[in-house]
Amino acid sequence: MSDTRTPLITPVLIAGCIVILVSFAIRASFGVFQIPIAEEFNWPRAEFSLAIAIQNLFWGIGQPIFGAIAERIGDRKAIIIGAFTYAAGLVLSSFAVSPVAHQFYETLVGFGVAGTGFGVILAVVGRASSDENRSMSLAIATAAGSAGQVFGAPMAEWMLSFMSWQTVFIVFAAAVLATLLTLPMMRSPEAASKAELEESFGSILGKAFRDPSYALIFLGFFSCGYQLAFITAHFPALVTEMCGAIDPTGTLASLGVTSTSALGAVSISLIGLANIGGTLLAGYLGKRYSKKYLLSGIYLGRTIAAAIFIALPITPTSVLIFSVSMGALWLATVPLTSGLVAHIYGLRYMGTLYGIVFFSHQLGAFLGVWLGGRLYDLYGDYTLVWWIGVGVGAFSAIVHLPVKEIPLGKRVEKALA
Repeated sequence: MSDTRTPLITPVLIAGCIVILVSFAIRASFGVFQIPIAEEFNWPRAEFSLAIAIQNLFWGIGQPIFGAIAERIGDRKAIIIGAFTYAAGLVLSSFAVSPVAHQFYETLVGFGVAGTGFGVILAVVGRASSDENRSMSLAIATAAGSAGQVFGAPMAEWMLSFMSWQTVFIVFAAAVLATLLTLPMMRSPEAASKAELEESFGSILGKAFRDPSYALIFLGFFSCGYQLAFITAHFPALVTEMCGAIDPTGTLASLGVTSTSALGAVSISLIGLANIGGTLLAGYLGKRYSKKYLLSGIYLGRTIAAAIFIALPITPTSVLIFSVSMGALWLATVPLTSGLVAHIYGLRYMGTLYGIVFFSHQLGAFLGVWLGGRLYDLYGDYTLVWWIGVGVGAFSAIVHLPVKEIPLGKRVEKALA
């Protein structure tokens, strides 16, 4: 029976979706700038890759920090700080003319994504949702990030056709600040139990760190970051350089996709489009079935899809099939992982606890993006780094299986009984 007291669609959810949509539309577009920036300054591919890798790393570092800020001074204030940091990083990056400067300013972008991304938004949405609606609310907010990805990369590609990448960055900065107009809608009730409210931050953090399940969730999220960040940053370039030619008389050409460069941007959009459905389905299933087994199945599916893609000749058709397959599994891990953290450790410090888990995701993201550029410069293609991604995906499929999907308090009560 559904909870009639708290509707699924609330002002908090709407505002959260808008913020995360814009934030992720911009973040997902960085792969499109890989070749233009490298060619303008004659940089090795690894230089801009390192900038994106640093962005992902500082997104991970910033996630528990912004989670703690939100729990300390309020969600909206944390989002405001994040948005201004994000905009500052984009504007300063537009003036960068050296690899070191670009890499340094991407630390601000990374912190900005943390302040306007999953850690803060999912925590406030989770607290504002009823138990009945929480899994689906988290999925909807996550799917909003995918919706941003649908148009983020193609929009950047289109804007680059008539303006410089520097101007695109400034436009993006203005878009981030515009999302702050939605914040009056974001008034979240404190949906936590009395026991959770009375428990100190240090106490719940210590319990989580001593719990093997928390460590397993932390380790399992690593491959998600590796795969997603590598594909976001390098897949457009991979498709541009490794995909077979597009048939000038075929369906793609009739739709305006006449080059592998355009196909690379479209593939990122297609991944985001497919993921809207995949993420919503994950939220629906997460309310009814074991989250850890769903996560294991998602990582197994990614592993199989990635292995088949790289083992076969890369063609426009295989790019489209892989994009849809990977997209259906893309961010489906996020509502399940965040929901698992909330289920086991409670809602009071969900932002910080999930932020720490998300740091593992971003360590993987840093390695995936940086290693992609580094190994490309060494070997001239992305094959080796892709197979590494297949391996870490298989690892995550296995590591979630021993997780104890029982609230920590109930485990303690059971042990004392």
